[in-house]
Amino acid sequence: MPATRRRSLRHLGGFGFALSIGLAGCAGGADGDGEDSATPTETGSELPSDTGGARSCGDSASDTRSAGTGGPGMTLVSVDDCPALPVRPAVEVVREAATPEHPPQLRTTLTNTADERIRLGEGRAVHFEYVTDDAGELVLLPGGGEYPAAPDCWRLHEGIATTEEYRTFEIGAGGSSSRPVDLYATPGGDACLPVGEYRFETTISTVSDGAEPESSAQWGFSILLE
Repeated sequence: MPATRRRSLRHLGGFGFALSIGLAGCAGGADGDGEDSATPTETGSELPSDTGGARSCGDSASDTRSAGTGGPGMTLVSVDDCPALPVRPAVEVVREAATPEHPPQLRTTLTNTADERIRLGEGRAVHFEYVTDDAGELVLLPGGGEYPAAPDCWRLHEGIATTEEYRTFEIGAGGSSSRPVDLYATPGGDACLPVGEYRFETTISTVSDGAEPESSAQWGFSILLE
């Protein structure tokens, strides 16, 4: 069996999300080390951006939404200071406005600041995939997926099933890993994408080759929907 640990993603609990626990094997990389090989993590990958720049850890500036862009629209309000880890996280608004074609979208990036490779976990949560905001009203899902939500509303009709494994992946020295995440409202509310300020937070861990966390830190950011 690959050297991965089965552990529930804490961000999925308590907000109506269904977990599907794999009973045979773990979904790791082909080399059996638990690497999330199917996830795009190319260094320097480019996605179109509506706002013109990522907010890295420690940045104090906030985005200002352009007038006349529709709505509801998303802006970044704040990002946390850099964690005490050899990794620099950043977040960027890729699509700020919800439209009938797509929900708002962020891009998260993790850059290895060490002079050797590092392994990170949990492989989805470090990129804020399946992470809910502190109030449980919004959730970030892997970008470009088809989820049970009506276009132009982007509130989920039902929970999202995911496996309960502890995924990890590597970033080479000086390299980066980027992924898009789409913004949805969680099931059960009345509004589509409710306006207001929301905070997202996750745990970033450096992981040993045996898939055991070595050092961990919390990191997050706040967005405004208006």
